[in-house]
Amino acid sequence: MLKRIVLTAALIAAMASPALAHRGHGGLTVIEIDPGSGAVSVSHRFAAHDVEPALPSIAPEAQPSLDDPRAVADLETHLGARFRVAVDGAPVTVSHADTVLAGDNVRVNFAGETTDRAIAAVTVDLDFFPGVHDDQEQQVNVRISGVTRTVVFRPGSEAQTVTF
Repeated sequence: MLKRIVLTAALIAAMASPALAHRGHGGLTVIEIDPGSGAVSVSHRFAAHDVEPALPSIAPEAQPSLDDPRAVADLETHLGARFRVAVDGAPVTVSHADTVLAGDNVRVNFAGETTDRAIAAVTVDLDFFPGVHDDQEQQVNVRISGVTRTVVFRPGSEAQTVTF
């Protein structure tokens, strides 16, 4: 009897797992700053199935698919316009470097530089895909000299500062 109960519980759990596997919408932004050279790299990572529902609002003239180069270009513009980073209060301009589309993975990379070499604080502000996913979360990891600080943005979040 116990064996049957355990087997039934395992089957129910196995059937529920795919439904629970992706309940929210989110992405990851990684900011790496090299204090020696001043190089700043920014990588925004998403699941394509989270990005494509946003394409009608951010790329209205394109097909709502990452197969459309115009939609990808508008996505790159959207991310660039809705992301800001400052090092010790000085804004850092980042420019699009490249975009990698691989299966369900979307990675949009930007690069810039800072003249600050003794970095004490990094301020990040972003608001991707407004009005598309009410539960959108963007984790941001800021990494300097092997030390990583993490903040999480949700719709309506204010700018956040991490200290080093």
